[in-house]
Amino acid sequence: MGLAEDVAAVVGDHVAAGAVPGAAWWAHRDGEVARGAAGVHTPGGEDPVRPDTVFRVASVTKPVVAVAALSLLEEGLIGLDDPVDGILPELADRRVLADPTDPAAGTVPAERPITVRDVLTCRLGLGIDFTVPWPSPTVAAALAAGLPVGPPAPQAAPAPDEWLRRLATLPLAHQPGRRWLYHTGASVLGVLVARVAGRPLPEVLAERVLGPVGMTSTGFGVPEGARDRLGPHWGPPGADGRRELYDPADGQWARPPAFPDGGDGLVSTVDDLAALAGVLAAGGRTPDGTTVLQAGTVRAMLTEQAGPVDDEGGGWGLGTGVRRADEPGGRHAGSWGWDGGLGSSWWTDPVTGATAVLLTNQMWSSPQPPAVFGDLRAAVFGPWPGGRAGRRGRTGRQRAQWGP
Repeated sequence: MGLAEDVAAVVGDHVAAGAVPGAAWWAHRDGEVARGAAGVHTPGGEDPVRPDTVFRVASVTKPVVAVAALSLLEEGLIGLDDPVDGILPELADRRVLADPTDPAAGTVPAERPITVRDVLTCRLGLGIDFTVPWPSPTVAAALAAGLPVGPPAPQAAPAPDEWLRRLATLPLAHQPGRRWLYHTGASVLGVLVARVAGRPLPEVLAERVLGPVGMTSTGFGVPEGARDRLGPHWGPPGADGRRELYDPADGQWARPPAFPDGGDGLVSTVDDLAALAGVLAAGGRTPDGTTVLQAGTVRAMLTEQAGPVDDEGGGWGLGTGVRRADEPGGRHAGSWGWDGGLGSSWWTDPVTGATAVLLTNQMWSSPQPPAVFGDLRAAVFGPWPGGRAGRRGRTGRQRAQWGP
């Protein structure tokens, strides 16, 4: 079988088993493209998910916004090692917890200002620390300040200036540049991009990324022409197999948010994300020759700048994930992309030249992706034992034969 049949079988098996209500995919390897969809928008319903369905992509927002930020760097409007104080004065003169686990221990002055590089690499000193009990002191302080932390909720946050003002009331958990902490840097990056450009983030993103790349169905809130393609989104199944509705079709993403979050606010499609993946794989140029980023900037973006970020071979470039180690049966070291906890994934593997995008309408139950994501990656990126037809053997039922 070819790639299209293999991917359809792998994802289709999971959908048929009830692992996710619906999914759409786009994959490319060795000149073959697999594009398709399976399942429905509502469990038990008859409204099919289609390849052009619009999904809430959560943290896959991060690399999209990073491209816009890097285009500003190329124009010299900001520099990687510039302090952010002049652009984000709210974050000047930071105090840092003397003990990141004990706010009662007091604070000390920051050893240096936060830089643009710190923001892009999620090392500004604020964010989610997956190695400590939830909520950490700074996460608890953020919640107390009325800042949403956790699954995306685009209608819950205040407008950018107020959001940053509240964030600035928090001490840093770590000294700037010292440690990778998840998510908050990407949200700050969105505010930074808007202030540098002097325009709202959605306008900057449309002008510098979405328009040139042709990402016509991507935006903060569903673009008007795509509203009939957004379905509801679901929580993971409980012990009884039932799912709770996370967001209805006319819910939080159906209109523009007050705070366009550069960390998790976008909706998109498999085609749009595949288009951006292709531009980055081509060194920053679109198929018609338009330059979105210079090749050197793309190389820096896709080169590990901070890591490890987990115990599973993950690292971080300039606004996107970068694999620092081979994944058994899947992505190779140097692969780049990111995942979103609402059920989205985009990765490109430079060793095989392959790209895989998978979007689902069900959120993850933990930071570990559901099996459908690993099985798709194995089918697209992994070895093909027994020749091309052997790729089908990497479904969840037979996975143990080839490793995790």
